[in-house]
Amino acid sequence: MANSKIQEIIEKQVLTVAKAVEDKIDDEIHALDRLDLDDLEALRERRLHQMKKMAEKKSRWISLGHGEYSEILSEKEFFSVVKASERVVCHFYRENWPCKVMDKHLAILAKRHIETRFVKIQAEKSPFLAEKLKILVLPTLALIKNTKVDDYVVGFDELGGTDEFGTEELEERLAKAQVIIFEGESSLHATKSRSSTRSVRQSSHPDSSDSD
Repeated sequence: MANSKIQEIIEKQVLTVAKAVEDKIDDEIHALDRLDLDDLEALRERRLHQMKKMAEKKSRWISLGHGEYSEILSEKEFFSVVKASERVVCHFYRENWPCKVMDKHLAILAKRHIETRFVKIQAEKSPFLAEKLKILVLPTLALIKNTKVDDYVVGFDELGGTDEFGTEELEERLAKAQVIIFEGESSLHATKSRSSTRSVRQSSHPDSSDSD
């Protein structure tokens, strides 16, 4: 009789302890659930904010002419474009085959990289700019960041020396100059762009790129 009574007391104590442990675990689970929900909500809010900011950026870029490869018709317009956009690729061209090859690739990249403005201007009709920027070989791409010409791509020398280069080769060259945002940039060994003066002086003589 005494033994059964002791057994009953022990069982009650065990049940009480088990219930207390169970309640504690339940409380912890609920706390974790609430924490996870809060974290998810915070992440969701942060993501929505980022998406909203990016949508606003894209809308602004499109309003400035990003996403299309367009022609600048005057030197005055060149300065307006450079002031309006943080990153600009400007193709100084003439009506010849090498420049048409460059046009083809730039038209593709303009749609691919909406963060950058892609334009072209006829060098012969822009004598002030051509002289100021020392445009000696056509095609030449002026790579502009924050209103300053930071680098140049002169002719096809850096693109294999042939007009058969791929769009991706030009894309990597522009990414190296950090004038476009490129997902594969980590494989490019991002280095500081060469100075514009050095780039121009290295191509101080017109080569075959400037032939029809």
